[in-house]
Amino acid sequence: MTALICGSMAYDTIMVFNGKFKEHILPDKIHMLNVSFLVPNMRRNFGGCAGNIAYNLKLLGGKGAPMATVGHDFAPYHTWLQQQSIDLKYLKTISNEFTAQAFITTDLDDNQITAFHPGAMNHAHTQSVPTDGSVTLGLISPDGRDGMIQHAVQFAAAKIPFIFDPGQGLPLFTGDELLKFVDQATWVTVNEYEGQLLSERTKLSHEQLAERVQALIVTHGAQGSVIHCRGEKIHIPTAKPVAIHDPTGCGDAYRAGLIYGLMNKLDWQVTGRIASLIGAIKIASHGPQNHRFTRDEFASQYQAAFGQVLNW
Repeated sequence: MTALICGSMAYDTIMVFNGKFKEHILPDKIHMLNVSFLVPNMRRNFGGCAGNIAYNLKLLGGKGAPMATVGHDFAPYHTWLQQQSIDLKYLKTISNEFTAQAFITTDLDDNQITAFHPGAMNHAHTQSVPTDGSVTLGLISPDGRDGMIQHAVQFAAAKIPFIFDPGQGLPLFTGDELLKFVDQATWVTVNEYEGQLLSERTKLSHEQLAERVQALIVTHGAQGSVIHCRGEKIHIPTAKPVAIHDPTGCGDAYRAGLIYGLMNKLDWQVTGRIASLIGAIKIASHGPQNHRFTRDEFASQYQAAFGQVLNW
């Protein structure tokens, strides 16, 4: 069984300004803003939803392949993914574009200024979902707008069940377009803010949205998550992290847990807890792909977190 993970592959450049933006941005000068911040600390991470989810799914022992369009500067990331033994057959290089990348500057108040260059991601629609039977489950995460629309249609036409994970791409779509995604999808997952926006744009409550899919999964950060399924609300507790260093990629880690549970036909109580735990493990590391664990270590942490033996 292979999961096709449609979404972005990106470089995340994180810079830390050892001051506070508010002390350098004058409210009465916003209309003529011209500021410069010295950032002595900087790191570059491999990221993007498709890459992050594939990485976490591999750690769990699941089989998944990212499908994405990348740029001429992708070689270091390609080497990293090869070292992790991740299937790269569905990556396509756009030779005249950069790989998508985010430039994030954070101040001492944890405020962030982000610039995002989509680059090769805008060519996602040039990729097609394979219909040769090699893919048994799919996921659509933030990507080029046309690519997201096209891949949903292709999954539905091929009768491949898939998760719709609009994420930060949700504002790109109208209410009618989002409703079409929901009706094509088998499952939908959003965080609390995205869930509210999805309801506002479709004019449907979470309960009504859940009636159109097999399950609607809504994450609530430190408050855990809720899985709306067949008229029930299944509350999933959080696993306590050993440290809180960086939330970047936690949502992607959670989604890898969902994919693993669905591919292995685990019930929602177990699937949700696997997703919760891998998110907690990720938050203790800087960057979205720098945490590691063995399956035995994960099972041990699962039992410690939830008081249950993980039968997977």
